Amino acid sequence: MSLDPQLGLLFPAARRVWTVRDLVGATRAALERDFADVWVEGEISNFHSAPSGHLYFTLKDAEAQLRVAMFRPSARLLRFRPENGLAVIVRGRVTVYEARGEMQFLAEYLEPKGAGALQIAFEQLKARLEAEGLFDAARKQPLPRLPRRIGIVTSPRGAAIQDILNILRRRHESVGVLLYPAQVQGESAAAEVARGVEYFNRERNVDVILVTRGGGSAEDLAAFNDEVLARAIAASKIPVISAVGHETDFTIADFVADLRAPTPSAAAEIVIQSKRELEENVALLGQRLERAARYRMLIARQALTELAQHTAFARIREALGRRQQRVDDLVYRLGTSQGELLGGHRRRLDVAATRLRHYDLRGRFTGLRRELEARMAALAAAARTRLLERRARLAQISARLEELSPAKILDRGYALVFDASGNLLKDATAVGAGDEIRAQLSRGALTATVKKTSR
Repeated sequence: MSLDPQLGLLFPAARRVWTVRDLVGATRAALERDFADVWVEGEISNFHSAPSGHLYFTLKDAEAQLRVAMFRPSARLLRFRPENGLAVIVRGRVTVYEARGEMQFLAEYLEPKGAGALQIAFEQLKARLEAEGLFDAARKQPLPRLPRRIGIVTSPRGAAIQDILNILRRRHESVGVLLYPAQVQGESAAAEVARGVEYFNRERNVDVILVTRGGGSAEDLAAFNDEVLARAIAASKIPVISAVGHETDFTIADFVADLRAPTPSAAAEIVIQSKRELEENVALLGQRLERAARYRMLIARQALTELAQHTAFARIREALGRRQQRVDDLVYRLGTSQGELLGGHRRRLDVAATRLRHYDLRGRFTGLRRELEARMAALAAAARTRLLERRARLAQISARLEELSPAKILDRGYALVFDASGNLLKDATAVGAGDEIRAQLSRGALTATVKKTSR
């Protein structure tokens, strides 16, 4: 209500009518302003990974639930795979998904509650590969007794390669060594090591492959817990020895390889089948690779992260994320509807196939064949009868024509008389005395001269 100061009367205030889009947009702006950076914990349920790389799930506790979306740029940085029932802590902001008018949480960071992300990722990958049989002892290949050439996939600047070469030189000078240089730490390390294993299998120029690096933290050894590298090792037709980290360190590469060596030095002893046991434990050889380069990489990554967190880029990613979320929603609904439609067609096809199996066409074909043969026999009989009737009729007509034939009349003593021009004579006055005439008899003809004519 509003008060008129002159009249002292109350009038109803003009009402504001919102459009749905404006109201939802204003609500989203208010939520994003008040809850721009919050942490929330709960249990994951209804987890769904879209083909676009975005992750969608519900975060719930005993009293409430919250829809969560994590777009691909943030999801690809996860070191583990979220799954239903996992308790997590999520960082992000509250917003509204305008297409459905629902409040949702845009997650930027996700970590397990309790165990670390690397450990969970390790356990998940280990369980999956073990279920596929990649750890089975039956698929392990035996090592060659006297390898003539050894392929090593590791960093050419690490301490591990130097120690391996020293042992091989001291124990087996004639053995050949081919080194495939690869990073053993960092984001690209797993792919480079996998390419090294694939290279030796493609070229077939070594008898055994040694995948190795020195010791380090769990983050340093993360490259050897990669699924791509694990499958490359499992697919190798050349025996592979894994020697990663210290004796107490275990990686996915160790479980997949044909043999696990506790240290790089022990791997060198094993590969050449040394007859003597080591007299003392080999000193830990792992050193961190290229500290200055790693430091610069961290600085560059930090600068890139700061740029990526700029408001303009964040808004662009968010807008793209919303549109992609809409696309994911439509794709999911389309896939569901198509699946139901195909299921209906499949059920109708099964019913038709069942009916067709119960309907025996052979009996019907036999009856039709018999009916067709009977009709053909009747048709043939009718045709024969018709032919005999026509033949009798033809004989009758022929007999009548024969009776009316002039030749028959001549047989009874009659003759046909023609004048000199060959015209048939029917009147005696048509010729005169002295004219020649010709008489055609039944057998032969006569020529005569007219002596006298009479009427």
